[in-house]
Amino acid sequence: MNDYFLGLDCSTQSLTGVIIDFDSGEVIFRNKINYDVDLPLYKTQNGVVIHEDPKIVHSYPLMWVESLELLFEKFAQNNIPIEKIKGISGSGQQHGTVYLNDKFEKGLQNLKSSEPLSKQLENTFSRKTSPIWMDSSTTKQCKEIRESLGGIEATIKITGSNTYERFSGPQIRKFYQENSEAYNNTKIIHLVSSFMASILLGKNAPIDNSDGAGMNLMNIKTKKWDNRALDATAPNLKQKLPSLANSYDIIGKISPYFAKKFHFNPETLIIAWSGDNPNSLIGVGLVNKGKVAISLGTSDTYFGYLKKLYLDLNAEGHVFGSPTGDYMSLICFKNGSLAREMIKDRFNLDWNQFSKILNKTPMGNFGKIMLPYFFPEIVPLVLNPKVYRFGFDENDLEGNVRAIIEAQFLSMRLHSRWIGEKPTEIYATGGASANKDILKVAANIFNTTIRRFEITDSAALGAAFRSAKSYYDFTDNDIEKKWEIILNKFLKFQDSIVIEPDKGYNELYDDMLELYRKCEDFILRNGEDPEHFRKKFIKKYFPS
Repeated sequence: MNDYFLGLDCSTQSLTGVIIDFDSGEVIFRNKINYDVDLPLYKTQNGVVIHEDPKIVHSYPLMWVESLELLFEKFAQNNIPIEKIKGISGSGQQHGTVYLNDKFEKGLQNLKSSEPLSKQLENTFSRKTSPIWMDSSTTKQCKEIRESLGGIEATIKITGSNTYERFSGPQIRKFYQENSEAYNNTKIIHLVSSFMASILLGKNAPIDNSDGAGMNLMNIKTKKWDNRALDATAPNLKQKLPSLANSYDIIGKISPYFAKKFHFNPETLIIAWSGDNPNSLIGVGLVNKGKVAISLGTSDTYFGYLKKLYLDLNAEGHVFGSPTGDYMSLICFKNGSLAREMIKDRFNLDWNQFSKILNKTPMGNFGKIMLPYFFPEIVPLVLNPKVYRFGFDENDLEGNVRAIIEAQFLSMRLHSRWIGEKPTEIYATGGASANKDILKVAANIFNTTIRRFEITDSAALGAAFRSAKSYYDFTDNDIEKKWEIILNKFLKFQDSIVIEPDKGYNELYDDMLELYRKCEDFILRNGEDPEHFRKKFIKKYFPS
C-alpha cells in the first residue's frame, strides 16, 4: 500500500492542494480553489477585500474554511484514495491574523458532518476579516512597539526583524487600539497557518516557531513568546495566543468531521502548519548550509537556509525559522520583473532580442551603473521612485539592457552580505529564471553555480514534504528519513539546468560591487561622488 501525503497552501488568491506518493516519488494530484472564481459570494478581488483606503488589505477567514471543503470535494470527484493519506501539513500566507471568540474551539469539537463547515463556524469570529501581509496601515503601531523595545537594533535582536506594517504584532496592536471591545472579546488570535491547522485538527493548534518569527512577538533566539514584545503590543496578549511548537511536531490526528464526511483515515496525522516562506524553503530543497534560492517574479526574493542565527541590524532582511529547526533568511526586492519589463518595453524588445543584446555586451558594462528604482523599493528603502544612471542615459540600448540585470544582482549580493554564510549553490525559480542569459549574469556576479528547477506550488509541495518527513521520523524507524532522500525523490536534481560562472571575472565583479555600493551611498545617504571610482574601474577593465 502506497503512502500518500498532503500539502496545502492557503495563499492570498487561492488554496492549493498537492498530494505526493512517497513510494513512487511522484506528485499524484494537484488542484486549486481560486477564491474570486470559485467563491464569488465573497466578492474578493485577487483574494482580498477592496477597501477605500488602499493601505488596508484584509480577507475573509471564513472563505478559507469554505475553500478547504471545496478542495476536498474535488478530491472525491477525482476518485483520490483519501484513505491512503498518512499525514497532512500546510502553508499559510505569512503574518496574517485571525481573531476568534470563545465559541471557536467548542464549535470545532461539535461539528456535524451533515452541515457545511462555514455555516457551523460563522459565529465564532470576534473579527469578520483578517488583515493580511499586503496591509500597510500600521506605521504608528510599528513605531510605538519599536520605541517600547528600545529602538530598531534592540527590536531586531529580540524578534529577528524590525517592526513592519504587515507583521502580526503591529496589526494586533492596531486592533486593540481601534476596537478594544472586540479585542477583549477575542479568546484566541491565530495566524493563517495555525487557524487552518485548527480546522483540520478539531481544536486549537499551536503556532509553529518558523511562522511565529514573522510576528514581532517571538524571541528569535529562545523561540518562545517574548514578554517585552507582548507587553509592548497589547494587554493580556499571552493569554490570547496559542502555544508555540516546532515545525516538525505532530500535533494530533484529523478531526472526526473530515474522517466521516470525506473518508480520511481517522489515524491521519496533522503536522504543524507553517508560513509560506518557510514551506517554500523546503519546497525548493534548501535544507543544507550554503544553499540559497532566488525567486525572480514580480518582486525578486533572496532566501536561504541558515545553520546559525545571523541578524541584519540594517533592518533590510528578515530572519524566520526553518522547518528543519534551524533558521532562514529572506530579503525582498520590489523592483523585479516589472523593472526588467520597463527596459524591454522601452526599446520595443521581445525577450529573445533582450537576451541577444545582453549577451553581446561585456561583463562590467563599460562601467555603466544603474540604480533601478522604477517603483518604490523595499531593499534598500526608497519611497520616491527614480531611476539613476551613471555613465549613460535612457537612450543607450545596450547599456540599459545589461545595466538593469547587473544592478539587480549586484544589489542582491550587496544587501545579503549580512548573512555570514556565502552561497555555494543558488537555486533559481520564478518566471524570469526561464531566461538562461539572465541567470548567467547572476552566476558571474555571485561567482556561484546556479541550478534551475521547474518547480510549481513550492509552498504546498514543501508542506507535503514536511508531512512525510515527520510521519517517518516519528512512526517508522525502518524508513530512511534524511531530508536529502525525500528531496531527491521528488525534485529531480538530475533534470535541473546547471549554469556555471565564467572563470576570470571574480575580481571584476568584486570591484563592480564596491562601485555599485558607492553609487548607492551617493544617492541614498549623501555619500561621496562615485565618479572618480567609476573612472578607475573603466581604466582597469576597459582601457582602450
